[in-house]
Amino acid sequence: MGAKERNLLTNAFDSNWIAPLGPHVDKFEYEMAEYLGVKHTAALSSGSSALHLALIIAGIKEGDKVLCPSLTFAATANAIMYQKAQPIFLDSNPDTWVVCFNALEKAIKKHKPKAFIPVDLYGQSCDYDAIMTLCNQHNVIVIEDAAEALGADYKDKKCGSFGEMGILSFNGNKIITTSGGGMLASNNEEHIKKAQFLSTQAREPLVHYEHKELGYNYRMSNLLAAVGRGQLEVIEDRVSARRSIFNRYEKAFSRIDGFTFMQKADYGKSNRWLTTLTVDEKITRISRTQIINALEKDDIEARPVWKPMHLQPYYKGYEYVMAVDEDVSKKLFYDGLCLPSGSSLSEIDQNRIIDIILNCVDE
Repeated sequence: MGAKERNLLTNAFDSNWIAPLGPHVDKFEYEMAEYLGVKHTAALSSGSSALHLALIIAGIKEGDKVLCPSLTFAATANAIMYQKAQPIFLDSNPDTWVVCFNALEKAIKKHKPKAFIPVDLYGQSCDYDAIMTLCNQHNVIVIEDAAEALGADYKDKKCGSFGEMGILSFNGNKIITTSGGGMLASNNEEHIKKAQFLSTQAREPLVHYEHKELGYNYRMSNLLAAVGRGQLEVIEDRVSARRSIFNRYEKAFSRIDGFTFMQKADYGKSNRWLTTLTVDEKITRISRTQIINALEKDDIEARPVWKPMHLQPYYKGYEYVMAVDEDVSKKLFYDGLCLPSGSSLSEIDQNRIIDIILNCVDE
């Protein structure tokens, strides 16, 4: 947080416009649409609520099949379950870690799904030219989960602007934050109007409270939108900081056999939301868990990468589609490591992290 956010938040507070909706919500929506290069947005209470509304607007109903990558945060799959639809999980590309295109093609031909939710994993864009061509051929609705990828690019277009709808998250751990919050983006004005309607309890435009549809309390407050506007002003600084952090890690660990960073896709530019890599214990003779534990002794938090959905107890039994015999997302989870990557991470603290990891490897 900085002076811009403080000034805008104070402005909202002093105006006494505290409740959901208000001038900062309107301006945040406009400014984010301008940044993404889309026509319309709806500011919401979370990225999860944006995903849920996107599926409702897309007409997803009980029993419909919806594809998504297995290697993702649970919110992607949970939104499918909110609609009592059937998730089908897809394996990852071993280099870029995003969805495996061959697994996607195989699943579409086999299951004829109604929708697909590609995830821009850890700030890395999916290959949207290939995805949109394939999905359009088979009448599959694409909803882009760009919760981790604000500020990332695909062929000079911003993540969050692809598919029928795109979703963003401003949770406390994201590259910019409103503490809690999210946004739905689309070039289809009717989609966004529907989202705004449903997110305010589906109240009809009458003097009394009239409800003909099931609604939700999913709108963003004026206070949080003020914070978001200040954060959006410095988004490029945040992205630049994350990329610099990644570059320092990569330079420090480039000599270590068995450390493999998420490979940069040649079609886009990641925002490097988190620096992620795999640790091959057979080569390094140390596991990613040992590295996590060594950092924890110095009160430094590191984590494994997302545990794939097909390995989660709740989703046991749902279909998982691989393109080859090897389970790539499972291997990425067992070997994958997320390093501290916050935009405010100082070089001094990053060097502490680097030294601890190098000492682990050299022991």
